[in-house]
Amino acid sequence: MRAARLIKMVLLLQARPSMTAAELARELEVSERTVARDVLSLSEAGVPVYADRGRAGGYRLIGGYRTLPHCLKGMGGTPMTGLGRSEAEALFLSGVPTALREMGLADAASAARLKVSAALRPELRDAASGAAQRFHLDAPGWYQEPEPPELLPAIADAVWDDRRITARYLRKDTEVERELEPYGLVLKAGVWYLAARVEGDYRVYRVDRFTAVTACEGAGAAAAIGATGAAATSDGRFSRDESFGLPAFWAERAAQFARSILREEVVLRLSARGVRQLPYVTERAAAREAIARAQAADGPDEQGRLMVTLAVESAEVAYAQLLSLGPEGEILAPGELRARMAAAARRTAAQYA
Repeated sequence: MRAARLIKMVLLLQARPSMTAAELARELEVSERTVARDVLSLSEAGVPVYADRGRAGGYRLIGGYRTLPHCLKGMGGTPMTGLGRSEAEALFLSGVPTALREMGLADAASAARLKVSAALRPELRDAASGAAQRFHLDAPGWYQEPEPPELLPAIADAVWDDRRITARYLRKDTEVERELEPYGLVLKAGVWYLAARVEGDYRVYRVDRFTAVTACEGAGAAAAIGATGAAATSDGRFSRDESFGLPAFWAERAAQFARSILREEVVLRLSARGVRQLPYVTERAAAREAIARAQAADGPDEQGRLMVTLAVESAEVAYAQLLSLGPEGEILAPGELRARMAAAARRTAAQYA
């Protein structure tokens, strides 16, 4: 643990001209006294760390000292010179901090960024801070504070390792057990999903519904895999289908899911403002398709209103969604939903009478 911290300190000092004890303590999550002791240890080990005294002082490395892994050195042991500024900034945009933290990879990602920073030419070492100050991904939707699933790090380890898992999973009110080949993880609107192969078929599972996960090891796991017809190894790993592409698979399944839940239809008349609002209150693709069909067919009436037939999940969901349109949308069918909207409008009018 201490050795890793010392290496991280050297990499930090390589990436920046100078750092105060307070800055190092914050980055390393230790006290300033521990920083002073670590600096002394580095000096005794021959690392030329120099302390600038005074209020504006700090620690820095003398004489361009560098200690980089071979894979991060350029030709002849010099810093990486092939990256331009835009490429370096794009490199530091590739991580998703929240997702990495939830998968247990924050420390590894931080160490990787430090090593890359230390390997860049001096004039590019501000790329990391420059990118972070300009772009940030906040994946969850508004008004949500999702808790990271407890078993996510274990599942992420299995995904990285191509290792088969035995998992217990809540399906409605029933707990079932499955042996899965975990192919990939997807973070959608703050919710984690696992794409896995089971019995030769690819399926999607919500990670927060897993109640137990055990990595398969040894010959027993290989036998279990062989029973499903999938290729296996003696250490519990599975042979990944190289033709599988996670982005394409997820896009296809997400589209299938969106279509599958839209089982009912609602006919409504929209004002011009209602047409603009509809994609923001209901399923966006379905709303845009309904509007496009209506505009291509009859178009707006003489009052500028557009009659659309909208695919919805259910009358109950449509009521909750379309109520937010207020007077910009009028339900024409089904009659039960129209009556329910009219009753809500009367109650609202009475409240403001």
